[in-house]
Amino acid sequence: MYKIAVLGDRESICGFACLGLETISVCGEDDAKEQFRRLVKEDYAVIYITEYCAEMLKGEISETENQITPSVILIPGVKGNTGKGMENIGKAVEKAVGSLILD
Repeated sequence: MYKIAVLGDRESICGFACLGLETISVCGEDDAKEQFRRLVKEDYAVIYITEYCAEMLKGEISETENQITPSVILIPGVKGNTGKGMENIGKAVEKAVGSLILD
């Protein structure tokens, strides 16, 4: 059975535990890379990552882009928001429906 996880700084992800999602708080780039690789190996279907944390994981995330799982979804956090999350949602919508509907 596939699982869902949320990866990022504790302040940004603690609320997701109330929804029953596994939350993984990371401290620094090495910890983030180690935890992300573990989630990929353990058959997580969806991994939500804060935008700030995703900046540290660019290479690892790009390696999973052509795989069916996991689906990596960027979410805003309490710091370091870049707008990449909304950009990625727009790309996913465009891919799904054939044109960009969000402007």
